[in-house]
Amino acid sequence: MTTTLQLLDRPPAGAPAVPHPDAMWATLTPAAETSSGRVDHVYNVEYVRWLDILGQRHLAELGWHTDNLLASGGMWFVARHEIDYRLEAKPGETLIAATWVRSLRRVKSWRDVMVWRPDPEGWQLVCTAATLWVHVDLDTRRGTRPPADMVDAMAPLGADAPPWAQSVGRR
Repeated sequence: MTTTLQLLDRPPAGAPAVPHPDAMWATLTPAAETSSGRVDHVYNVEYVRWLDILGQRHLAELGWHTDNLLASGGMWFVARHEIDYRLEAKPGETLIAATWVRSLRRVKSWRDVMVWRPDPEGWQLVCTAATLWVHVDLDTRRGTRPPADMVDAMAPLGADAPPWAQSVGRR
């Protein structure tokens, strides 16, 4: 067992604003197995799992489940993850995540993710991440444009950089 993910119908009360009006919101609750037990800290590789599963679940929520992708002959593969670990996450705590598609050009798409720890005195930003996905033709194993209806469903924001780029000096 790793992290339990539960989709939310809307942003939780008091959630920080995100740039995409149709971002997908979810809770993340890391299990005890996501830590060594010696240090009360979620393994960094678990954060990477969050990025993958959030991207997959968001696409599925938009009507593009794995079966639909396979039937279309294409699949999204990760080319790059950029993660800024801002605070430790601990097993058993419930975090809030938001994800959206920032941009989509030809065969590549940037997806942004923000994860917070809700706190009555102000939400704490646990991590920010950007993932570069490439849409690949499963027969040729080459990049290929995603179907137009998939692009429409993904509703890319059209931004060149994640919203935190100015605050951390990264793209």
